Amino acid sequence: MSVASAPRNWLPLMLPLMLLGLVIGVICIPLNEIDSISDHVLTDVFALGEGLGWFVLLPLVAMPLVLQLQQRWLRPGAGSGIPQADACIEDPELAPKLLGLRPLLSRLVLWSIAAGCLLPIGREGPVVFVGASAVWLMRRSLKGPLREIGMPVLLAAAGGAGLAAGFNTPLVAILFSAEDLLKRFNLPLVWSSLPVALLASLVAAYGGQPTFAYGELPMLVEGPMQMLLALPVGVACGLIGALFSYLLLTFTRKVAPLAVRYPLPMGLLLGVGMLLMALGNPRVLGEGSAVLHDIINNAGEVPLWSGLAVIAERVLGPILVLGSGIPGGLIDPALAFGGVTGAVVMPWFSGHTGLIGMICGMAGGLAGATQLPIFAALFTLKLTGALDCVPGLLVTSAMAAYISRWLQPKPIYHALTEIFLGKDDLPEEPELPKA
Repeated sequence: MSVASAPRNWLPLMLPLMLLGLVIGVICIPLNEIDSISDHVLTDVFALGEGLGWFVLLPLVAMPLVLQLQQRWLRPGAGSGIPQADACIEDPELAPKLLGLRPLLSRLVLWSIAAGCLLPIGREGPVVFVGASAVWLMRRSLKGPLREIGMPVLLAAAGGAGLAAGFNTPLVAILFSAEDLLKRFNLPLVWSSLPVALLASLVAAYGGQPTFAYGELPMLVEGPMQMLLALPVGVACGLIGALFSYLLLTFTRKVAPLAVRYPLPMGLLLGVGMLLMALGNPRVLGEGSAVLHDIINNAGEVPLWSGLAVIAERVLGPILVLGSGIPGGLIDPALAFGGVTGAVVMPWFSGHTGLIGMICGMAGGLAGATQLPIFAALFTLKLTGALDCVPGLLVTSAMAAYISRWLQPKPIYHALTEIFLGKDDLPEEPELPKA
């Protein structure tokens, strides 16, 4: 993968890059609205302590419907979205096949149905794909940036801008572009990401995305004590994050091919599994924000056994959905099971409120699942506004990532990309001639 050198004069590139960010932000607004509506519904239900009623049947309808659609009329939209964008960054020749208008619309429709029916998936996959697809669809308007900085860098910058539009996090999105998509920092990536991510994030903020999704949460523990208390949370989140990654990869390898061959029976089977979990505890539904809001509303108090049950369901639920090939993301689910883990573990080891543990656990769960510790710490900082919690977030993220990497050597996004590229309908790299 070749990367162009940094241009000397960036001013002529600003207008097309800002236009790209604007387009990405506008496309992501409906996705943010769907996510916000489902989150508010579940938050109100959990706060009132009432049942979901007939809403609990939605996963039973959504699973077979989405699997059937993505194997027939919306087949180009199957899959998370990040492996597809990653594949085009590695090999831009795949862009005409993977990043056209039909794959984009198909993926947005599939994710909207799944998220609207309260399936436990995040949205970073579709929004990153929105950014990458926007580059390809606007390639005639982006001739200058494509010529000066190259397709791989611009795809990575736009993919990060999609994350910025989805979560109103421009700085963290640039970090994600470098750490996960392009897999290295360089000057063209950072400089091209700035106008794209900032404009996308500005549109997201105008569309209603809050600056701090969970408010500005307090941290009442000093820095050195934070770091000490964060260690057990980081260990627990690293173990659970590694387990989540392992199960998701295994499930994807085993079940995704069956979902392709038998979409309706597999959809019904997985839908029944989701229904049974939802009847046991409705906190398995939704992308996970409602679970964290519920912990905040209860001042961090999470009973041990119910907390362990929620952790198990928040790990297994997303695996059933994402592993079958339905578009989505794992950031929100990882934040959820990490936050619950921290709220359960922290009082046991320190006697402090579970709210402190939830903040650290969110970073630990995300780092354990993705093995991106700096990204996880800054992302949690942006969501919670806990500016005095940086030491605890860094320790938790680092410990969780170290343990996850020890148990699961390949990061989840990279492994999912390799699984995707191993499909028979994609061109294979030619073998080198034998000596």
